Amino acid sequence: MSSRQANVSRDTFETKIACELNIDGQGNGQLQSGVPFLDHMLDQIKRHGLMDLSVHCDGDNHIDDHHSVEDIGIALGMAFDKALGDRKGIQRYGHAYVPLDEALSRVVIDFSGRPGLFFNAEFVRPKVGNFDVELTSEFFQGFANHAKATVHMDVIRGTNEHHKIETLFKAFGRALRMACTIDDRAAGQLPSTKGAL
Repeated sequence: MSSRQANVSRDTFETKIACELNIDGQGNGQLQSGVPFLDHMLDQIKRHGLMDLSVHCDGDNHIDDHHSVEDIGIALGMAFDKALGDRKGIQRYGHAYVPLDEALSRVVIDFSGRPGLFFNAEFVRPKVGNFDVELTSEFFQGFANHAKATVHMDVIRGTNEHHKIETLFKAFGRALRMACTIDDRAAGQLPSTKGAL
């Protein structure tokens, strides 16, 4: 399992990103996305997913945070796709319900090889601090597309926007951890009746 690691570099005219991932980590890593709220959310992924994750992004934040948030989602998806390799032996499916005070969210992940994000969350306020809440779905869309995963995300209830978004990221980390876990009863087997993902 020590090979389930990936280093991804992604350079565009808008962002320059370095992402290091160890799926079988301990929740360590340095986060410098250039977007403080996103750093807080990435910390939820690595701690609840129990993976080592480091992200450094130099982005065009003088315009806004859109490119940085979306492109970090893309880079993280690329890192998972690379670290999981042929995906043999993994659980494939992961799910989690996570509450935070009045908020409750559910995330279900399938490393199916078929990218798709099904995002169901209503936000009343447009911002949490300086963070545009609409960028939440942009991050996860970038991840789903490049991890080749189907991701269902639902905010079931909540009134505080910070709490709602944080429950999504925490549940995402826990669902990732479950989906990436090696199934000892299916070691070396591809988790598909089709024989292909």
